[in-house]
Amino acid sequence: MATTPTPDPTFTPEFQRRTILKVSRRLLPLIVIAYLVAYIDRTNIAFASLTMNKDLGFSSQLYGLGAGIFFLGYALFEVPGNMILERVGARRWIARIMLTWGIISGLMATVSGPTSFLVLRFLLGVAEAGFFPGIVLYLTYWFPSAYRARVLSVLYIAVPTSNAVAAVLSGAVLGMDGTWGLRGWQWLFIVEAVPAVVLAFVVLRQMTDRPAKADWLTADEKAWLESELGAERARIESRGRLGALRSLTDPRVLALALIYFLTCIPSYGITFFLPQIVKELGHTNFVTGLLSALPSVAGLCGLIAFGYSSDKRNERRWHVIVALLITAFGLVCTALSTGTYWAVLALAVASFGMSGSRPVFWAMPSLFLTGAAAAAGIALINSLGNLGGYLGPFLFGWIKDRTHTFEAGLHVLAGVAVLGAVVTLMATRATRGISKTTAAAADAK
Repeated sequence: MATTPTPDPTFTPEFQRRTILKVSRRLLPLIVIAYLVAYIDRTNIAFASLTMNKDLGFSSQLYGLGAGIFFLGYALFEVPGNMILERVGARRWIARIMLTWGIISGLMATVSGPTSFLVLRFLLGVAEAGFFPGIVLYLTYWFPSAYRARVLSVLYIAVPTSNAVAAVLSGAVLGMDGTWGLRGWQWLFIVEAVPAVVLAFVVLRQMTDRPAKADWLTADEKAWLESELGAERARIESRGRLGALRSLTDPRVLALALIYFLTCIPSYGITFFLPQIVKELGHTNFVTGLLSALPSVAGLCGLIAFGYSSDKRNERRWHVIVALLITAFGLVCTALSTGTYWAVLALAVASFGMSGSRPVFWAMPSLFLTGAAAAAGIALINSLGNLGGYLGPFLFGWIKDRTHTFEAGLHVLAGVAVLGAVVTLMATRATRGISKTTAAAADAK
């Protein structure tokens, strides 16, 4: 049985806070920017669709299939990708991911019909596979459990921020239509692919794999981080250590995968169609982009509020449940007000809830997973869960083509969010170890 290292009494609470702040300032800005760029490249077809669908004759169903097929490629390579990261280190593997997805994202400008559209979206998913679960795993190398929901909230700032940036930038870039013989949506893919390629080399230079390799930390700071994280691993493993293969069938991992699957369906269903919903107000593409950024600002508020509250109260389950119910309420209100400015406000409410659920959810796996099991388990949760990212846009587009309105699809997505809340309640009651942080983590606050 693993033994728990004895903390050094010289590591005062003030020293610990200073060390975490130092690590945060060094690592989080680059990580957040990288995830922001990744999310833009993943979702920028939402804005490209404002003109691309008409130019290429894509139906809502075909567009939804292309938006979602990204997640099939993503899911297939998540687990092996995270296992490779655990072996070769985050710095090299994340840089490789960013370089390949940047290149393929730029190639989306060459789409000429359904086949090239579907193939490139699938390959983009393959290229990005392992990025997000790799980042979540990487953060467990640096931040003790007591800080993780807040740290993940900072990471998730990239999502609403990327939506806001993409909304404003994409609306402007679409105005380049005709420049050098290219359509506006082609310029959108080219312009927004460049940052990923550049950041790949920045990551390779600036990212540090583990505290022990950080020449920017003092010896005492390294010692405390290694001691604290080692003690945390020992506590978890003393209750039974999971191997990588066993983690793939652990009931807690599967329960979290199901919950995440149900949250991804409404999340990505809305993300890929939000500009089209806002476009019904009749504005130009640029103004549509500006209005589409407002729900992202609300999402940012949800991230901060839920992440802080969850860590402060040492509670995960009810925070996820409440966030999903807020999401459902916002989606129902959107369905009842499409074509009006109230719909933008309702989408902001939905975004507040959906964004708020994410950092709290991703603080759960590290409560019972360490090492290779964490690499495999976190990747499996993200892999299976993101299949909801495939189903959500496809389902929403299919319903839109058959009803010729957004209302029915919005009600369906709201129902899935409610189902996610119910499953979260049932699964976390039946499965021990995924709703509260450890006692030691609570004591560390």
